[in-house]
Amino acid sequence: MNENKLFLKKELDHLSVLEILKLMNNEDQKVAIAVKKEIPKIEKAVKLIINSLKNQGRLFYIGAGTSGRLGILDASECPPTFGTPPSLVRGIIAGGEKALYQSVEGAEDSKKNALIELKKYKFSSKDILAGISASGSTPFVASSLEYAKSLGADTIAITSNPKADITKWAKVSIIPLVGIEIIRGSTRLKAGTAQKLVLNMLSTAAMIKLGKVYGNYMVSLMPVNLKLKKRSLSMLQELSGLNQEKAQELLRKAKGNIKIALLMHLGNFSKIQADGLLKQNENNLRKALEFVRKS
Repeated sequence: MNENKLFLKKELDHLSVLEILKLMNNEDQKVAIAVKKEIPKIEKAVKLIINSLKNQGRLFYIGAGTSGRLGILDASECPPTFGTPPSLVRGIIAGGEKALYQSVEGAEDSKKNALIELKKYKFSSKDILAGISASGSTPFVASSLEYAKSLGADTIAITSNPKADITKWAKVSIIPLVGIEIIRGSTRLKAGTAQKLVLNMLSTAAMIKLGKVYGNYMVSLMPVNLKLKKRSLSMLQELSGLNQEKAQELLRKAKGNIKIALLMHLGNFSKIQADGLLKQNENNLRKALEFVRKS
């Protein structure tokens, strides 16, 4: 009997380690297909996010357990990758910071705490809220979406349940149907993987269209450590054609800002001039460079 039949017969613990790993890998391959089917809805969600961020709004992720942790993970990666302020994309997890490391009893059932968290950050109609819940029935998430909708804010539901409660309060519902988990009810597996893929797509596509990326270069990154400083230097060299020494000096003058450094080089600008030109073009490097070429 092969591992898939044993899985269906609820005899997972009879498998060898190799058979378990093969089974998990086979199941994981279904996740990308499930997410692919949701791309039209993901596109709508990305456009809502772009509109909110362009109009001084913020993106909030909210969830409990694995879902909450994944939201915080995606939010925390936006500042170093895209140079955004920490307040622009924010993750909220039921149970607070403690819940990042361990389970907090009953946290996901508190409707009141969800509203307290959103009010703490002065969530408004300009903002957009993405509620993440594999089951789609988490009270903490449902109440937050209901509250956001009542304010007139745009709302997104990310779930693996087509009959999820949270979809009632969502302008866009993203529902990758990943099927049963190899360990029944353990949504940290395929459902969690699907959520991670969706969140990657939401934030990345939105930031690209907001000018945080030039070509496939993450020119808005914050060089906060040695690895990112090296990456900044490498990018500037590739984009400018300068040698390492000259690129380093240019980055130093630009205070580590790749966009400003490139504009200083290509337009023969001072840092103040390059900074001003960038701001005039919504911090979009491509638009600023087009202005330089036309001048």
